[in-house]
Amino acid sequence: MIETKPEHFINRELSWLEFNQRVLDEALNPETPLLERVKFFCIVSSNLDEFFEVRVAGIKQQIESSVVERSVDGLTATETLSACSAKIRKLVQRQYDCWRKELVPELERTGIRFRQVSKLSKTEQAWLNTYYHDHVHPVLTPLAIDPAHPFPLLLNKSLNIIVRLQAEKGKKKERMAVVQVPSILSRLIKLPQKGKSQDYVLLGELIGRYLPDLFTGNQILGWWLIRVTRNSELYSDVEDDKLSLLKTVESQLHKRRKGAAVRLEVSKGCPADIRENLLAKFTLSPSDLYVIDGPLSPSSLMSICFGDHSPELRDKPFVAPIAPSLVDKKDLFAAIREGDILLHHPYESFESIIDFLQQAAADPDVLAIKQTLYRTGSDTRIVNALMAATKAGKQVTAVVELRARFDEANNIEWARRLEEAGVHVVYGLVGYKIHCKACLVVRNEKEGIRRYLHLSTGNYNSSTSRLYTDIGLLTCDPNFGEDATNLFNILTGICQFHGMRRIIPAPFELHKKVVELIRRERTNAERGLPSRIIARMNSLVDEEVIRELYSASQAGVKIQLLIRGICCLRPGIPGISENISVISIIDRFLEHSRIFYFENACQPEVFVGSADWMPRNFFRRIESCFPILDGSLKDRVINEFLALSFKDNVKARHLQQDGSYLIPALPPKLKPYRSQEAFIDLAIKAAGDLKNLKSQKRQKKKLSLRSLPRD
Repeated sequence: MIETKPEHFINRELSWLEFNQRVLDEALNPETPLLERVKFFCIVSSNLDEFFEVRVAGIKQQIESSVVERSVDGLTATETLSACSAKIRKLVQRQYDCWRKELVPELERTGIRFRQVSKLSKTEQAWLNTYYHDHVHPVLTPLAIDPAHPFPLLLNKSLNIIVRLQAEKGKKKERMAVVQVPSILSRLIKLPQKGKSQDYVLLGELIGRYLPDLFTGNQILGWWLIRVTRNSELYSDVEDDKLSLLKTVESQLHKRRKGAAVRLEVSKGCPADIRENLLAKFTLSPSDLYVIDGPLSPSSLMSICFGDHSPELRDKPFVAPIAPSLVDKKDLFAAIREGDILLHHPYESFESIIDFLQQAAADPDVLAIKQTLYRTGSDTRIVNALMAATKAGKQVTAVVELRARFDEANNIEWARRLEEAGVHVVYGLVGYKIHCKACLVVRNEKEGIRRYLHLSTGNYNSSTSRLYTDIGLLTCDPNFGEDATNLFNILTGICQFHGMRRIIPAPFELHKKVVELIRRERTNAERGLPSRIIARMNSLVDEEVIRELYSASQAGVKIQLLIRGICCLRPGIPGISENISVISIIDRFLEHSRIFYFENACQPEVFVGSADWMPRNFFRRIESCFPILDGSLKDRVINEFLALSFKDNVKARHLQQDGSYLIPALPPKLKPYRSQEAFIDLAIKAAGDLKNLKSQKRQKKKLSLRSLPRD
């Protein structure tokens, strides 16, 4: 392996912040439909929340523990935190400049306005007064801060109002109080309007307007919104049984709300003395303070992006059609027996997977269903199908990952409901997250037992299936079936890993296999044989894999990477990575599928899986990576899924050697090409071609019937 230096790597945290900058670029892009720009503006904030809750919290813990080791890029934890802070401040400044100077004025021009209570008409104020007293006032709790009332615990990411007040009579000493903005109420209050216009008032501002009603006998000297972000990383070591794991996750969910503070946000205008006192209360430094000139909880603004209004301000509507290979196939098992089926979401409907489960649950010949559940979402149909299968007497096993970050409470609730219905629920393996996506159906047929399998890069979540790009494989290949059986036996703790025929699982084989495949391409290049690597994934972090890619690049292997988020590999370094190019696509859908192509001397191999090339995926998660063996499906992955993505010259940003991303200028004669739009067009065309083909067949049938002689 080649010798590398720290400057050959990009800092993981700084790379993630570059990703969030690319998300912000979509909010800044005037070519993006207006409400989609608002959506990206909100996503930037929710992304930053998680970054502080997990990554910044982790860096701070390293500093507090006096960790002196440098990361692979050469930075200490203190240096990383300082660099992140500088980058975040610039990002937040641009984000809120975008809100005030671009989005708000543009929204107003389209009839969507954010109003100040003091500037409303008397009729509007009368309506708002009724709304406040009927819906808001009953759930508010003013909390005084004095010797008898210590500073209250402010929960993670809760929105609060800090109030400075003074008694109207007696001693005129200034006092402080806090009012929490109830999370149970909508942060946006829509005023009743006639016509298409939409006027909103922020809940925090409404409460501020009525503070005198909460603190009668006091003069309100000022009030400001504040928000604290806390360390939300969970899980400690637990004993080797599912009850301990369940209890640990449940107990730590409560700790998340009360973890150590890592960031304080205050609204613009908050006095310096209050800011200093708050920092002292939360044991934070001035570098942890962010003064916000705009809404403190922007994710709540996402609600204006939903509903039936303003279609002209959104992306063109798209409803994914059923995959052509499954159209009119009432018996999905028969369809799978005809050959492997590849599904491309969200361009092809996820409803086929729900149908697959529901058919399995109702089919009297199905003996057992085994499924992993990571993020299930709010759609009950998948869970209901598993419960219905149990009720029908089938053996049903659900491997529920309780530690899916920020979905823990939801998964605990589903796990309990499944157990109550009689489903055998497994909470995963201690020390490993279950991140693989698999559903195994065991069916008794005339020829004997046959196993049907669905493997995927994405979760069994119908909501995200409409927003994330993912790939799924339906197969009844006996080798895949045997591997899936062994995989589920490992997940339930019955057997040890002894190798598999098709599936390449982590943490057992995947890292070793990836390294071997890269080295094979390097060897082929050294021998003068055709060599190439194409990979798309969410993140590339693993140091050893990056070194192997550098080594392959030095040998002449052309490497093309599509990495949506974090990329610690630095392309374009002379003598190191000049044969490596990296792009990132941020568009309407979240790029989420993982595809790995290896040229293999003109005998290409293609793999699809649930794992990114990160240490956590290779060594701390149960993942599955699997080959696409059918020739026509392999061609589709290569010439459609990969080729069209790398053809993108509209939304594809190119990673530069310095870690920044650029969209290259489009040559005059080259037409704009947006890969996600191309995939939508392909799906619509395939559905239309199939419809026309059926129509032609019906017409031919009618003609043949007419041509028959009459009696």
